[in-house]
Amino acid sequence: MNPENRNRYRVAIETHGCKLNQADSMTLAREFSAAGFEIVDTADSFDAFVLNSCTVTSMADRKARQALRSARRRNPDATIVATGCYAQRSPEALTEISEIDIVLGNDDKAAVVERVAGSIGDAFQSLAGLDSIAAMTATRTRAMVKIQEGCNQVCAFCIVPRVRGREQSVAPEAIVKDILRFEALGFNEVVLTGTQLGSYGFDLPDNENLTTLVSRILESTSVPRVRVSSLQPQDIDNAFLDLWADQRLCPHFHLPLQSGSDAVLRRMRRRYDAKRFSGAVEAIRSRMADAAITADVIVGFPGETESEFRETVEICGRMEFADLHGFPYSRRPGTSAARLDDHVSPELKAARSQELLTQAADMASEFRRSLLGTTRPVLWESLRVSESQRTWTGLTDNYVRVRTVSAADLANTVAPTRLDGLDGQEMVGEVASEASAISSP
Repeated sequence: MNPENRNRYRVAIETHGCKLNQADSMTLAREFSAAGFEIVDTADSFDAFVLNSCTVTSMADRKARQALRSARRRNPDATIVATGCYAQRSPEALTEISEIDIVLGNDDKAAVVERVAGSIGDAFQSLAGLDSIAAMTATRTRAMVKIQEGCNQVCAFCIVPRVRGREQSVAPEAIVKDILRFEALGFNEVVLTGTQLGSYGFDLPDNENLTTLVSRILESTSVPRVRVSSLQPQDIDNAFLDLWADQRLCPHFHLPLQSGSDAVLRRMRRRYDAKRFSGAVEAIRSRMADAAITADVIVGFPGETESEFRETVEICGRMEFADLHGFPYSRRPGTSAARLDDHVSPELKAARSQELLTQAADMASEFRRSLLGTTRPVLWESLRVSESQRTWTGLTDNYVRVRTVSAADLANTVAPTRLDGLDGQEMVGEVASEASAISSP
């Protein structure tokens, strides 16, 4: 390392994959900041680079390797660290990559800061306490809060149980404390993250579950927006949906479908069928007609026939998703699906994926068109300045990206915004009353 000022070592953290990884990266940033490091963007020069990796597909592995090698090329003297799920699954493979200095899986993620500081040696002078948690993000708009991690469900295609371990819930008191800290620092939205949110509380006393936790958060905090990340169809019931009477809860539900074929779902070892999935969507829509429902689908799971794929296309059309993420099946060593026969050819997977992507784009456009002329709260996050024009971008409560042109300072405000236009998958809006924007503390 050769920083200009050895009292301020600069660390960049890049995150791949899910919101749970984003929550872990926020924790890493807080720990680095508390130890005296300066948190910088990955595009800046840095003395240490930490990749919090994903390994859900072979493409995720490839992107991780590319990011790590790119970091080395841009900053030849930096300490390069691989952590996260890829580092947990294949530490030996990453250790063999010459550009990487330190490999620490999820089990050892708590040691990342210590190892990086140790790589600096005596030159590092801790400035602990000078920075706050706010240093981990420049915008301070949306905070990822881990409430649970690990998975006991062992779906046939999924490597997550191998890299995240068994299900463990975070104590509700600790979660509320985290949210209050984010709230005091000016974050206007918290996103509850985990591997299996619906399993929350099974390992805690006092009959804790996801419904009681969300209720406690609403009662104990004042953060303007609370978003729940990925759920399973079996997690949706009336008591849970009753909580959305509080408008601080964002009307956005991500429900991984994976397949619309019951036969494929059984081979995947999913715990629902197409009818139960449809019932969950109908239950949400009966309460919240404007809710955004998004989903994931795996295309080309081993043995998937043309008729089984057509079942997926059909149910996706009926569900009218606000967004749909389609992924070609990726064989993961260590999963039971990797040993199945009758793997779908790459060419057929590609063709089916393209068809699903086209359908997804059509559904996303239709959902956004249904919002034209309505007014929704938008959390404004970032600013682009060009030719003296100030263009802000942000997210509605139901998870639609919006942009507006405004001379006002909208940064980290929640403002009612009329949605007037559509440009691709981004909506164009006008802040209905900039004076009514809810500013952060």
